[in-house]
Amino acid sequence: MAVALTYPGVYIEEVPSGVRSISGAATAVAAFIGRTQRGPIHEPVLIHSFADFERLFGGLWLDSTVSYAVRDFFLNGGGQAVILRLFQPAKDNTGKDVPATAKGTISGLTLEAKNPGKWGNQISVRIDHSDLSQEVADRLGLKLEDLWNLSVSYTSSTGVTEERFTHVTLKDSPQNVDRMLQASKFVRVPTADGKPVLPDASKRPDASAAMRLDGGADSQPLDVTTYVGDGAKTGLYALDKHEQFSLMVIPPDVRDGNTSTDVYAAALSYCVKRRAVLLIDPPTEWANRTPAMADLKLSGAAARNAAVYFPRVLCADPLRRGQIDTFPPSGMIAGVLARTDAQRGVWKAPAGLDAALLGVQGLATRLSDADNGQLNPQGINCLRSFPGSGPVIWGARTLRGSDLMGDEYKYLSVRRLALHIEESLYRGTQWVVFEPNDEALWAQIRLNVGSFMQNLFRQGAFAGQAASEAYFVKCDKESTPKTDVALGIVNIVVGFAPLKPAEFVVVKLQQIAGQATS
Repeated sequence: MAVALTYPGVYIEEVPSGVRSISGAATAVAAFIGRTQRGPIHEPVLIHSFADFERLFGGLWLDSTVSYAVRDFFLNGGGQAVILRLFQPAKDNTGKDVPATAKGTISGLTLEAKNPGKWGNQISVRIDHSDLSQEVADRLGLKLEDLWNLSVSYTSSTGVTEERFTHVTLKDSPQNVDRMLQASKFVRVPTADGKPVLPDASKRPDASAAMRLDGGADSQPLDVTTYVGDGAKTGLYALDKHEQFSLMVIPPDVRDGNTSTDVYAAALSYCVKRRAVLLIDPPTEWANRTPAMADLKLSGAAARNAAVYFPRVLCADPLRRGQIDTFPPSGMIAGVLARTDAQRGVWKAPAGLDAALLGVQGLATRLSDADNGQLNPQGINCLRSFPGSGPVIWGARTLRGSDLMGDEYKYLSVRRLALHIEESLYRGTQWVVFEPNDEALWAQIRLNVGSFMQNLFRQGAFAGQAASEAYFVKCDKESTPKTDVALGIVNIVVGFAPLKPAEFVVVKLQQIAGQATS
């Protein structure tokens, strides 16, 4: 706002520069979908380490391929993961869901585990009246006999975790047991019609009362409906609750099985909507016959947002005394992508000798150069093992990477760079909405978007020796004619020259035999 000039003298006015920095969107936040031992259901949770996964979701679990995939992700360089736990309860004879959440009653107070699963059967609860303070009772306006203590312990494979809540009460108070247990990681007071189910507040729970929760049951194997959900923030659509992810991993629900092609189809459609890439595990049948892209039943332009890797990998299973077992590779692939993004940038093809697979004892199928030469032109990325380097990723194509298609997004690095630019500009230009649609706005857009693209150019994201050869940003009266201005539309056109990986290195040798005659 201009300063009102009302008196003789010197006036100072701060003039906005019009520069709004655009930050690059995260490129390696991986979403993992499937069964876990415990944790919230249909609620995506962001974690930063496998220790977080152990604390919130129970760690490695034989029935959870997702748990191993998350381990492999962080082992191979992953930094951030979004965990989406799905749960499918058993059905009784009438088709109703069988309760799967552990419960128990102690001195009239009913408690239940925070979420379903057998893990809840390992929760113990104890009540005592020790070390209660009259001062606290007076401050709350209660009698000392209205207060008591509640201890909760959970026993897992990693040890015993305890919680203690002191000076709790059944009376209406900030120390009410229902309010206090909202901070618990393990138990809560059940509700009915949206209200907590509590016993008579006039009866104080008995001292030294103890009990163990029971009735918890693990999820049944997941079906397509549970994976896909109903579009109302259940199943994979629950990821709508999380702001951003760039990679999606859906390992087979059982170790030796396959993720349904229907699940992959729904996931791929969702990834296109969210500007993310779906990492696909190879079908088990590919180990016994020649892999064919048609088996995945994923085609069309959406397939640019997916990549498949073959074969599966051999890893030691700590839950089976280190025995070697076969695992789907998608989790560790996501980790390598995250590592490559951090070290080189999203525009670097996540393949080659630097794209080593860590924690791998071997590959389920050993591929030769001839095998690789048959699969690579189809767009199937191979995992190879070479002397001195061990298992590595030896392919960098999307599902549209077939030589016959000639797709502009043949290479995964090119597609991921485009998605990175799209997501970054989408987030970084929200300020444009409702601004006056004129040349002043267009100039600001060109400045801000151009600065973002120039920064990528300086980092080596584009081909071209000069910025004019590497990218362009157009936002003016040609891109936004008067008809669009009248409709409230501003058009921003951004182009870039992508770097493409050198898949084939050709060396020409020339030898001179003898000495040339004069």
